[in-house]
Amino acid sequence: MKAEQQRIAIAEACGWKCSEYSHELGQLVAQFIPDFIHDLNAMQSAENTLSVRDKQGYISILRNICTVAGCWPETATSAQRAEAFLRAIGKWEEDK
Repeated sequence: MKAEQQRIAIAEACGWKCSEYSHELGQLVAQFIPDFIHDLNAMQSAENTLSVRDKQGYISILRNICTVAGCWPETATSAQRAEAFLRAIGKWEEDK
């Protein structure tokens, strides 16, 4: 997924209504939604919206992502956390 697609998908999962806007206005709104891909604080806010079940899946997925990347979940980047978040809620789309 491209970074902007990830940002919009996470924002919508957190309750933002991004899909209600036209494409042009949607681009404008994307400028104002949190930058989940580069901001750990924004990702922490998103993580706090997960249900207990989704959070368990998120932690497992994040652990797998970090194992492949050679890091610990505690030091995961916001981009790694964003991918794990979207995979946990079933919104991750592989690049085509």
